[in-house]
Amino acid sequence: MSSINNFYISVILAFIAVFAAATITFVNTFFPEYYVLSKIEVCVLLFFILISFFYFILKFISKTVISDNKYAEIKLLKANEKFRKEFMGNVAHELKTPIFNIQGYVNTLVNGGVNDKEINVKYLKRTEKNVNRLISVVQDLDVISKLESGNAKLEIELFDIHVVIQDVFDMLQIKADNNLVDLVLNPLCESCFVEADKEKVVEVLMNLITNAIKYGNKGGIVKVSTRAAFNKVFIDVADDGIGISKKDISHIFERFYRGDKSRSKEFGGSGLGLSIVKHIIDSHKQKIIVNSELGKGSTFTFSLKRKI
Repeated sequence: MSSINNFYISVILAFIAVFAAATITFVNTFFPEYYVLSKIEVCVLLFFILISFFYFILKFISKTVISDNKYAEIKLLKANEKFRKEFMGNVAHELKTPIFNIQGYVNTLVNGGVNDKEINVKYLKRTEKNVNRLISVVQDLDVISKLESGNAKLEIELFDIHVVIQDVFDMLQIKADNNLVDLVLNPLCESCFVEADKEKVVEVLMNLITNAIKYGNKGGIVKVSTRAAFNKVFIDVADDGIGISKKDISHIFERFYRGDKSRSKEFGGSGLGLSIVKHIIDSHKQKIIVNSELGKGSTFTFSLKRKI
């Protein structure tokens, strides 16, 4: 309020100074017998008053800018606090479920279940499954924290994207066979050499193709296509599965976001895979987009720098 009051006071003073200077000049010119001040004296007086005026103006502007910056800073702090709370809540939820499951299975085994041949092996396998889920969440949290903090440095190298895709197919072949899914490579460019971090591109492909297998139809196809355009190579990972609703598409790269909660529980996962994918592609200064329709499958498309 004080800065606003100073502003109005300085404006009033400026108008008074201009009016006084004009009046004095008028009197000196047309009524010299009523001499007040010389023109030089009037100019000096006007100069000092205008200096005071501009001083108050600059002070007002600086306080306004500082106030706006403080407001933006407070807004950012509130947003970060909200994000922190949501993030901690999501982490707690993701860790709580497998921990409680493990606790239940172990307690049952400790209290005599270990001697029950009908449940001991079954409960141990379920415990192992939940331990693996915990490991997956912790590993993904470690990866995403390094990506966001900038500690994950890119090791750029030249490689054939087709060879890498085929390597990922080989690693995921058993999973695909278990889901009766065919993995198909559709190369639309003869030579697709890219400049990127090979290990991280493998991670991107592993995430996208794994999701395509999980959410695709049994007996369906997961097709990975490549095409070149100028200095970029575009990679499409397409499935013919359940698809993604329009309201979920804009959120799927957010941490822990799950559209269909029931399907997410069925398929498992840490909920961080697509967020990691987005961070990796962003770190390469490239783009990733998704096109999907419920019941008709999804296609994830990302770009990499092409070696021409």
